[in-house]
Amino acid sequence: MFNTTTAAFASDSPLLSLLPIPLRQGSNPLVIAILSTILGSAYALYRKVARISVAHVRGPPAESFVLGNLVELFQSQVGHADFKYQKEFGDVVKIKGPFGEDRLLISDPKALQYIFHTSGYNYLKWPERTEISRVLMGRGLLWADGEVHRRQRKVMLPGFGAPESKAFVSIFRRVSAEMTNQWTDILVSSPGQSAVLNVATWLSRATMDSIGEAAFDYQFGALTNSKNEFMEAYMGLMSDTLGSPPKSSILMQTVLPVWVLRLMSKYSNRRNLKHARHTAGLANAVTRELVDSKAGALLEGKENKDILSLLVKANASEDANAKLNDEELLAQMRTILLAGHETSATSLCWVLLELARHPDVQARLRKEIRETETAIHARGGSDFTASDFDAMPYLNAVLKESMRFHPAVYHNYRQAVRDDVLPLSKPIRTTSGEEITKLPVPKGLKMILSISGYNRNEEAFGEDAHVYNPERWFRDTGDKKPPNVGVYGNLLTFAGGVRSCVGWRFAVCEVQALTVEVINNFELALTPEIERLRREACLVMLPTLEGEQLKGENLPLKVSLAPRD
Repeated sequence: MFNTTTAAFASDSPLLSLLPIPLRQGSNPLVIAILSTILGSAYALYRKVARISVAHVRGPPAESFVLGNLVELFQSQVGHADFKYQKEFGDVVKIKGPFGEDRLLISDPKALQYIFHTSGYNYLKWPERTEISRVLMGRGLLWADGEVHRRQRKVMLPGFGAPESKAFVSIFRRVSAEMTNQWTDILVSSPGQSAVLNVATWLSRATMDSIGEAAFDYQFGALTNSKNEFMEAYMGLMSDTLGSPPKSSILMQTVLPVWVLRLMSKYSNRRNLKHARHTAGLANAVTRELVDSKAGALLEGKENKDILSLLVKANASEDANAKLNDEELLAQMRTILLAGHETSATSLCWVLLELARHPDVQARLRKEIRETETAIHARGGSDFTASDFDAMPYLNAVLKESMRFHPAVYHNYRQAVRDDVLPLSKPIRTTSGEEITKLPVPKGLKMILSISGYNRNEEAFGEDAHVYNPERWFRDTGDKKPPNVGVYGNLLTFAGGVRSCVGWRFAVCEVQALTVEVINNFELALTPEIERLRREACLVMLPTLEGEQLKGENLPLKVSLAPRD
């Protein structure tokens, strides 16, 4: 008790001024101890009573005392709870965590700008969410926080700049052409030259091959060998590990300390954790072999332009701030393998779904692609380049609108490291009826930053924000400019600020290349199974079918050869 309470009277404590000068000078240690106990207890009580609270923020009633609103947030499809709460309570919503704990669900543009940009490292990840990242990808960029994250990000960024990302377009186009050849072979031998394909698995295999060659100069052969053990391990990993979690998992991932979660991830015989461990083992073995190979090539004076070669070269530096240790290097590769390939494949799924839903949009995009193709041939070119993609306004409008409407990553999880005040885009009404324009938040408060909610925010994207409409990207918004939040189209799909996705340019180039290839060669249409389509919440938003979630990603579309004049 003495050690705890006398800490309140450190030299910088405001309580020290309450003691008489002789006692402050330490002339009577016993009296100081007694007064410390009394005044320290009083100060602790004062802090408890005066502590910043968000109890006055409006929000839905808790579904239960034990799990609050977390069941609806984590078990429902992506955006279901976010949009419902946003419509009823606004862009800042109080939700209940376990055992009555107050948390916030935020989709307010100015508050998100502050958290992501202005004060990025003062809002760290939830510890339990970082443990999920560690299990799936190791102690890499998506796991790291604070100074560790700053150092890792500095090392990673050079491999994902605009010139570097655009240089990989030829790889993306080559992989796209391989997928086109395989689809064409299937269609020409099918009745009516059309077939229903699970587009999700094809895109996952194509993006795995693209990542393998661009990031590692390695051939995974996912498109040519569907029985590839490595690919099979990654297929369904996200939905198997995190999709539709039972209440017991939600409770464990929310209440148990990180060290217990770490033990479970290491020793539990639960099927999803065994799947995660098996995949991690395969990934570590492959990446270890690749790192050794790149290091050997570097010693021989051979330099490649793939991302792993750049990282291995950086690691040869004498500057400790420009290096990753062995564990971190393997983790970055696992992060690229899972997060990089999965988010690109998932984004492509939702792009193609919306093109199948909107034949007029699909036809207009195909027209722009064909006109650009004609111009390329007229100038003596043989294929699309990154500059061609950037010069196609409708293509980029379709991609931005699809990523706005269906963000691959739908939530970020943050925790305030100190008492702070969030600015708000517009006033919110509290439970007492008062309107406030700023919201004080206490240290330790957990927040869910709703990417889904922000991407449908009417202030940022118009009154028709819940309607899929690529035309919105051609509107003149005049002087009304929303806060600068995201790195791509001001969307939060790739996050923003110090935690923005380092590979967002890489991902955009890859999605551009594959979308152009598919729409140039094929017509897409919906199938009856789409009525059972789910936006599955499992760290990334995967397409699955109701009742078949454990089968993993599934997007059955009717694919036909696109006619040419």
